Amino acid sequence: MTKFLKSLYNRIVSFVNSPAMRRPVAALLLLTAAVQMWAAGNGMAGINEATSMVTSYFDPGTKLIYAIGAVVGLIGGVKVYGKFSSGDPDTSKTAASWFGACIFLIVAATILRSFFL
Repeated sequence: MTKFLKSLYNRIVSFVNSPAMRRPVAALLLLTAAVQMWAAGNGMAGINEATSMVTSYFDPGTKLIYAIGAVVGLIGGVKVYGKFSSGDPDTSKTAASWFGACIFLIVAATILRSFFL
């Protein structure tokens, strides 16, 4: 089997290196390289366009997260006020959890923005 593969390899190499095949093989290699370069150029344009589209969503997304944090903060404030008014001893735990949620939303939006922009 090894002899067969070696003889096949030698035949292919001698066929490609023959004077009649040097120019067509070289032309084929150049054509293949040109097509690959052309295709890569379009791929880079697509990647750049996708990057600009994704980064354009960060400003509205950040504002949306800030708005959600404000609403959560208002709802939490009302909930904490209701517990405080009723004399519930668990008021400080509720206040800390809602405050932590608001801080998390603000910090998460800021960190995501700094990572991707």
